[in-house]
Amino acid sequence: MNSRTSALMAMPDIASRAYLQPQGTLDWVGMSNVELPLTISDDGATRAVAARAQIYVDLIDPQAKGIHMSRLYLMLDASASATALTPAMMTELLGEVLNSHNDLSSKAFLQFDFEYLLRRPALLSDNSGWNGYPVTLKGTFIDGQLHIELGVTVRYSSTCPCSAALSRQIIQEQFDKDFAGKATVSAEQVRAWLGTEEGIAATPHSQRSEVHILTKLEPGISEFPISSLIDSIEDTLQTAVQTAVKREDEQEFARRNAANLMFCEDAGRRVQKALNDDQRFSDFWVRVEHMESLHPHDAVSIVTKGVPDGYLPIP
Repeated sequence: MNSRTSALMAMPDIASRAYLQPQGTLDWVGMSNVELPLTISDDGATRAVAARAQIYVDLIDPQAKGIHMSRLYLMLDASASATALTPAMMTELLGEVLNSHNDLSSKAFLQFDFEYLLRRPALLSDNSGWNGYPVTLKGTFIDGQLHIELGVTVRYSSTCPCSAALSRQIIQEQFDKDFAGKATVSAEQVRAWLGTEEGIAATPHSQRSEVHILTKLEPGISEFPISSLIDSIEDTLQTAVQTAVKREDEQEFARRNAANLMFCEDAGRRVQKALNDDQRFSDFWVRVEHMESLHPHDAVSIVTKGVPDGYLPIP
């Protein structure tokens, strides 16, 4: 026996000593805010991210003082350093976590949160820039059931349909006032009037908005469909926030906002349909938030897929 082994054996190990009397069980014990680099396997590509992890097991032995925290950290670190993260790797890690606590635990949970940077092209010009998307990856093993989940947040612009209608009415009233008493008005006069600040007497209010999505991946998905899910949602809503723009891009953004007037209910239903049509997800939960410019509060809609024992439609 070498000196290091002797020294380790001489150190007190309070956590390994059992309680004399049962103390109760715990639903989850583990660590949060573990910082680590990850490489993510996403739709045929790999991307490096800086992540924060949570990792937990339950404690079903009422006389055990605690779990093996250091084991969780070391397994998490080794897995993150090995290769690109896939659903299969998360499944394997959850199994290793349970095996390392087979005398203490029956379930395991793992979560990674990170900002996912994607380069996004401008709407019309040759410009492009980076946009960040909050992403969550979760793995849960409970009662023999495994679930791998993907969550994303997408930002977009929403223009209020009611405000647009009221603005059009004001413009009509301004037209009546400015051309009062004239039996006929030429197309050239109307076109010139529409190009003035006086002609556009009101504009509808719009606001930066967010859709938060959590999905359960179907078994057998080999990579995380992060980019394609984001693309699908942005295509569905049509008014995703932009990065580098020129005037033609800003004008196209204004055109898209006018062509896609949305209450939060409209946005929720659009996303609901897109996810219902996507066979990669067995379940989903969606929260739409329109951060009102008219009010100091936000407008919210929530929808789930509605499958048995699926996500609950709660905020």
